Amino acid sequence: MIWALIIVGAYVAGMFPSAILVARASGVDITSVGSGNPGAANIARNLGWKRGALVFALDGAKGAIGVGIGLVVDDRPLAYLAGAAAILGHCYPISRGFKGGKGVATGGGAFAVLTPLVFLVLVPAWVIISKVTKTAALASLIVLCAIPVGVWVSGRDLWEIPASIGIAILIALRHASNIQRMRSGSELRL
Repeated sequence: MIWALIIVGAYVAGMFPSAILVARASGVDITSVGSGNPGAANIARNLGWKRGALVFALDGAKGAIGVGIGLVVDDRPLAYLAGAAAILGHCYPISRGFKGGKGVATGGGAFAVLTPLVFLVLVPAWVIISKVTKTAALASLIVLCAIPVGVWVSGRDLWEIPASIGIAILIALRHASNIQRMRSGSELRL
């Protein structure tokens, strides 16, 4: 019963519309500008890096809180499920007709708690890749591929490798349109 409450709570927390609220405070409907994605990268492109960083932190907190509660209440399996639920809530919020963000920041927050050292390595890697390529989605996809490797290298339990692969795939699937735009050369630049 407690597991179900935590997982549902994490999903509900994941639905918190950080980007929409930050953009609305600036008089902008973020779903109708840029890529239309309610996420940190679209906020940064259209409203500046400070607001983008704020949205990244708020979205990251959604994943971190769910994982943290899972760790305190039980252990890592519940923490992974809560992290995945928060990402699902962000990507597929029932409150917005299942049309949400891409899940990168929320997943980042989850892994900041699950594997802090991996997070501390991959955040600067994301920044460097995005600055060099000027493409947030490409940086995100590369970092997503690196997460399971980082989990393995950090010596976590063996079951955490497929669990982290599953979460990475969940987020990567939200980038299908970005991959198509990158292939056609029409992906929005940072």
